[in-house]
Amino acid sequence: MKVTDVKLFIVSQGFDLNYGPPGFSPNFAWIKVYTDAGIDGIGEPFHSLEKPIAGSLAKYRRWLIGRDPTRVLHNWEAMYRGQRYPLGTAELAALSGVEQALWDIAGKACGLPVYKMLGGPCRDRIRAYHSGAWSQMPALAGLSVPQQAKAIVDEGWTAIKFPVPQADMQMEPPHAVWQLSPKSAHRELEEKVERTRQIREAVGADVDICVDYGAQQFSPTPGIKLAKALEPYKPLFLEEAALSENPDLLLEVKAQTSIPIAAGERVVHRDLFKEIIEKRAVDIIQLEPTACGGIMETVKRAAMAEIYHIMLAPHHASGPVALTTAVHIDAVVPNFLIQEMGTDLTMPRLKDLFDELPVIDNGYIQLPTKPGLGIELNEEAVHDYPPSEWDRPVVIQADGSAGLGA
Repeated sequence: MKVTDVKLFIVSQGFDLNYGPPGFSPNFAWIKVYTDAGIDGIGEPFHSLEKPIAGSLAKYRRWLIGRDPTRVLHNWEAMYRGQRYPLGTAELAALSGVEQALWDIAGKACGLPVYKMLGGPCRDRIRAYHSGAWSQMPALAGLSVPQQAKAIVDEGWTAIKFPVPQADMQMEPPHAVWQLSPKSAHRELEEKVERTRQIREAVGADVDICVDYGAQQFSPTPGIKLAKALEPYKPLFLEEAALSENPDLLLEVKAQTSIPIAAGERVVHRDLFKEIIEKRAVDIIQLEPTACGGIMETVKRAAMAEIYHIMLAPHHASGPVALTTAVHIDAVVPNFLIQEMGTDLTMPRLKDLFDELPVIDNGYIQLPTKPGLGIELNEEAVHDYPPSEWDRPVVIQADGSAGLGA
């Protein structure tokens, strides 16, 4: 069996973001690898990097054509090490999507789900928390944030995640700019704590709440203040309480709170990951399989985290292929804690694009049973949802300076 082609599909997610003009929507990106045996595989790179991913994919395609796709690790090493210089985030994202697609092909060729090829499942189902963009879900339109949280829990979810509010933001079209309004540090902290209190009150004590701070400041001090103030509401974890680029900042927060500290979606390179783990700068590592190298790289890093008694909770903010990929990883990792579910799987276009979507029952994702990843893209439907032009917003602070990206 040999690879015959590699393609990138980019599809609009189809909802207007609250910081852009009409039609300002992010995209899904999927990579497919084809073979002369009639078996193809699908993978998902991290979204929002479509154009640089396309350039990286062209390099990988030249290597893969004519290669045996079932030599997953050999092909990964050739593409990873063949670049000579360290790979950038877009290059790693493209490699992640290709690697997932190769595992999909290998599983189909062997007649096994990918998690069975990785040693078999450690668990029968995958606990998940809902972190989808609630404000963009039609069923939740018009509800307050606590009401949205209660509605999600009423669907059977046992855990949810929500961002603490940033300062007031105004859009400056046609550019993706968030203009922050002046607000005292005291007032900002009060609003973050009050939202958490309201959500805890709305969902009750039997639901785990996860709070995403998003590393909104350069200094760890605001994260420390927030962590201390949130302790009465018993979050399952506080995400990105400080910038993960500097593990010592995370350590400062971790040392001063009883709330477990989580981070890692932007820890795509091995050296930074190694430093975070060896310093035990987090309690929970949130690796991003669509950007850190794919399935096997995530499993390898999870094994290192296990040695340091750190739990895995993979990040997910892309589409259903990425979610399915994460489920295969979660199934085989002993130190898995919980899986993020950051996509609204009820979007009608996803039902057009995929014959089957991940099945979620009372907050748990069922393990796929079909060979490979167990999810198939309907290529004919792709043309019905052309990609959108969009960018992540640039944050402009009240004094006119650029702030940390959202």
